[in-house]
Amino acid sequence: MEDDSGQSGLRDRIARQGEDALGKLAQDLLENPLVNSAISRAFGARERAVQAQEATLGALNLPSAADVERLTRRLRSVSQRMEGIEEAVDRLDQRLAGMSQPASAIDERLGAIEGQLSKLSRELSHVAHALDASPSPVPREQERLEVGQAEPAAPKRRPRAKKKR
Repeated sequence: MEDDSGQSGLRDRIARQGEDALGKLAQDLLENPLVNSAISRAFGARERAVQAQEATLGALNLPSAADVERLTRRLRSVSQRMEGIEEAVDRLDQRLAGMSQPASAIDERLGAIEGQLSKLSRELSHVAHALDASPSPVPREQERLEVGQAEPAAPKRRPRAKKKR
């Protein structure tokens, strides 16, 4: 058992020392201006290669990886919208199916209301005839004159008395 724990401890210590050495080496390399500039140039060259590739694909009228990714995202968005529209149409279809059944009940109710209205209008006309509802006479001031007929004389006014001051 001691051999296992001793080997395990030794293995852990060697692994830690190796990690520390690799970390220090990487830190030293990144701090080295020559290595740092080489890495920067490599990334710059990679970016220029990607741009050249996209230009070449564009000249050949072929989509780039970015174009395909953009199209994929757009298709997912359209697909989600279509699913939403389909669900809304299904709900609308269910509501319309539910409304078509009581349409006859609505028609019956409207027919009953129309019947009541016609009955009320007949009764109202009977009441009007019973009351002999003739229009009331127009006051004299509102009568129309015939053309050529003299205007009725206006009532005479009394002159006002002057007040003394």
